[in-house]
Amino acid sequence: MIPVFVITGFLGAGKTTLLRQLLHNPAYADSAVIINEYGEIPLDHDLLRASEEQFVSTSTGCLCCVLRSDLAATLMQLRAEHAGRYRRVIIETSGLADPAPILHALMTEQPVLETHRLEAVATLVDALHGPGALERHPEAQRQVQLADRIILTKPDLADTAALRATLAALNPAAPITTSLHGALAAEWLLAPASRTHEWLDATARHSAGLSSVII
Repeated sequence: MIPVFVITGFLGAGKTTLLRQLLHNPAYADSAVIINEYGEIPLDHDLLRASEEQFVSTSTGCLCCVLRSDLAATLMQLRAEHAGRYRRVIIETSGLADPAPILHALMTEQPVLETHRLEAVATLVDALHGPGALERHPEAQRQVQLADRIILTKPDLADTAALRATLAALNPAAPITTSLHGALAAEWLLAPASRTHEWLDATARHSAGLSSVII
């Protein structure tokens, strides 16, 4: 079984920065990364500056808004074309994604269940802009509620006491740590989670009026 980790977090939380740091660690270079983006141009794919063969970028829209078979097909394509070249899969969701349908697909889709195992969900929260995102956007709240662990980014730019209380109220089971400029112990980030998501409500929740614009 191939372990799958989901990294989520609202826009600007630092997901790509964290991934870049993680993949520079030789011990985790054997990771396949699926990058889901809201717009049509996969910018984060370029920002990571890694081997083209290591990535499959799904830029057809938010994964939780398209057919879930898109994720299943991507995982099957990775396994068919690159079997034996990676030990884990990391899914970086769009900052606008409600991760619930993504997790639901990983736990219910065949043949994903036969070959892959969801290990953990890590949610990044911007210490500076996170409180506003949590107040205005249901996606940001769901990202926190579904997390197995929470990473506060940019902790040097804001007092995190009130934010920590908010996060604990939304998800009292998830441990919280901080990360500055993407630095984080990979062993903590990619540890298997102890809780399951069998209770998961797969209905996606989105803010009204969101769209992407290509310039």
